[in-house]
Amino acid sequence: MSGGRPTRPVGIRRFHFCLASGDSWHTHLQLDTDMRENGTHTNGQHPDLSAFEGVDFSDAENRDVVIIGTGPAGWTAALYTARADLEPVIYMGPEPGGQLTTTTDVENYPGFPDGILGPEMMDRFQEQAERFGTESRYGTVTHVDFRERPYRLLIDEETPIYAQTVIVSTGASAKYLGLENEQRLIGKGVTACATCDGSFFRGETVAVVGGGDSAMEESTFLTKFAEKVYVIHRRDELRASKIMQERAFENDKIEFVWNTEVIDVLGDQSVEGLEVINNETGATYTMDDVTGFFLAIGHTPNTGPFEGWLDMDEKGYILTQPESTYTNIPGVFASGDAQDDEYRQAVTAAGTGCKAAIDAERWLAEHGVVAPHAEAEDVAVGA
Repeated sequence: MSGGRPTRPVGIRRFHFCLASGDSWHTHLQLDTDMRENGTHTNGQHPDLSAFEGVDFSDAENRDVVIIGTGPAGWTAALYTARADLEPVIYMGPEPGGQLTTTTDVENYPGFPDGILGPEMMDRFQEQAERFGTESRYGTVTHVDFRERPYRLLIDEETPIYAQTVIVSTGASAKYLGLENEQRLIGKGVTACATCDGSFFRGETVAVVGGGDSAMEESTFLTKFAEKVYVIHRRDELRASKIMQERAFENDKIEFVWNTEVIDVLGDQSVEGLEVINNETGATYTMDDVTGFFLAIGHTPNTGPFEGWLDMDEKGYILTQPESTYTNIPGVFASGDAQDDEYRQAVTAAGTGCKAAIDAERWLAEHGVVAPHAEAEDVAVGA
């Protein structure tokens, strides 16, 4: 990538976010005022700021937009803020590209009729965002100080930076069993997303680990494609809601394997079976007909650095204001799987990344950090 900002083609009018929804904008401004009046700390707690002791911010750069995380949400937020001339900087975090970098074919993202590899898709997202001036940096935001604006951030425990606005797009990580071969075969028959990968197992036998609603939902969904679905659960009863249990029990393609735990995933280049143990009898055996292994034991949102600052639910997902990406901290926005415990899809994450960018630009303009732009139509919109 070249170091300079790209030149806008002659005759192409610069894209600008539409501010037509005046009522919605004023609603957000009122929310912003209310949050300032009510204080900015979650539940009145004051987070530990010891990491900032001794860090010199006197020469730290001050950016209008800092985006944290580089999955579909982060790169989309970067694209939109860059096209609004906000010159965003994006920190890639410990897993650049997010969960899609661990997948093979992505067939449910619009615009790719033949599918696309997950890592290649993220490379394209990055290339497009950088084309318009996004500055991409390796590094992880490890600590934040949201007491006053500009906000203070620490990168990799030591590098300081100021941010007028922050877009959190740190995603969520699927929970795995931690088996060595399980990790090695992720994307090769091991997956944590039935919606994403179920269609690759048409006519095959797959196994789902879990006993909650997610496991029941995913196992039922998989029966659309798989010939047989094992549900492996370490107990003799499910945690899922009654209605979800009934749907699974009534499905002839689903077979429950009780009091059982997976101790190894077999196969060299793909899943060729599971080694399991009955935790009551201690007996081990091989399920050699399994070619797909689905984890449905939950996700962990990557929101640790923001605990005590941003309002979260009991699982750690960031709470946002209805119909927006506004958090309880003015000028801090959340997008993608870090605030979505329901859908967890690349396309929905990208949509919230777009929303966060629009919210951030509006907020900066309202607070006089950047001048509001005159509305203009993008030739690509509505084409």
